[in-house]
Amino acid sequence: MDLQSKIKSLSKQFHSEICDIRRHLHAHPELSFKEFETSAFIIAQLDKSTISYRKGIAGTGIIAEIKGKNPESACVALRADMDALPIEEKNNVPYRSVNKGVMHACGHDVHTSCLLGVAKIVTQITHEFSGTFRLIFQPGEERLPGGASLMIKEGALSNPKPSSILGQHVMPLIPVGKVGFRKGIYMASTDEIYMTIKGKGGHGAMPQLTIDPVSVTAQIIVSLQQIISRVNDPRIPSVLTFGKVIAEGSTNIIPDSVYVEGTFRTLNEAWREKAHKKIREIAEGIAKSFGAECELRIEKGYPMLFNDEKLTDRARKKAEEYIGKENVTDLDVWMAAEDFAYYSHQIPACFYRLGTGNPAKGINSLVHTPTFDVDEDALEIGMGLMAWLSLAELQAE
Repeated sequence: MDLQSKIKSLSKQFHSEICDIRRHLHAHPELSFKEFETSAFIIAQLDKSTISYRKGIAGTGIIAEIKGKNPESACVALRADMDALPIEEKNNVPYRSVNKGVMHACGHDVHTSCLLGVAKIVTQITHEFSGTFRLIFQPGEERLPGGASLMIKEGALSNPKPSSILGQHVMPLIPVGKVGFRKGIYMASTDEIYMTIKGKGGHGAMPQLTIDPVSVTAQIIVSLQQIISRVNDPRIPSVLTFGKVIAEGSTNIIPDSVYVEGTFRTLNEAWREKAHKKIREIAEGIAKSFGAECELRIEKGYPMLFNDEKLTDRARKKAEEYIGKENVTDLDVWMAAEDFAYYSHQIPACFYRLGTGNPAKGINSLVHTPTFDVDEDALEIGMGLMAWLSLAELQAE
């Protein structure tokens, strides 16, 4: 039996067990940097397979290694995130979250389960490859500063430095059985904007005696959109959105201040820095022109994600070999952000999408929603494909 056939056979063999693991993780989600039970569960699974690991990295993170023949000859890294979101699950399934207000609504339970599946597959064929698999179980993808940045600081990509890193992410918009790739720039950077516009409150019937922060805030929000439509090069996708505006006044009360939160995202790091300066210049300038004050803080988040072109080309071709060319699709630029981007700025990286949708089964909710779920057939494909792509990289060294 050739290596690809062995991987497919092992994926089928372990599918039921990995589904059980995924359902356990889904039922017991934990928020970013609080994945204590999740980490302990992963460690127990690694112990069952006698896989060596280091724990407590970036708090709850784990790095495991599986060595083949001549382990120093090459090293490839694989990453799975393991945190959940502050969402109350609405699915009526046996594995529904038991932790109130916390849910695996972004598929990190699938990512972790698939990586554990890779571990089980690879430990069965260590005599058939040279090099080392590095498995990165990462906390805190959903929360700044991002677990990836912390894992890197604590040596996730050191001793030795992997030649490449692979990551996969569920995609409900892609049918189960298919996967998607995009080389080059793929996902946006993300920054958080916090503003407090301070004025002078008073009676709504006498605005001339006040400095109305509500009116000033409205001017700022509308004017800041000019950064996207008139300052930005239209060839660079960018998004500026404000999703939270709090003015504690009333029908006849002008408040003293207004609080605003928003996000800025783009696919160009040089423009990102320029846009930060323009946001500050416009917001503070408008406030000052009306006699108000704007306290502005921009919390810099994840960088844009870049898929190494050569690595992604190789991975796509290997994926076509594994599941058929008709089941590999092109991805569009995605303005959401991912802290996997930090890895992509350190070593060649490929972040691809695993199809998990199946409308016929009623599985079509988007990520970050209370009804998100996956077709679990994706687990068999996910663990097998990740093992296959990784082995191909070790052989390419």
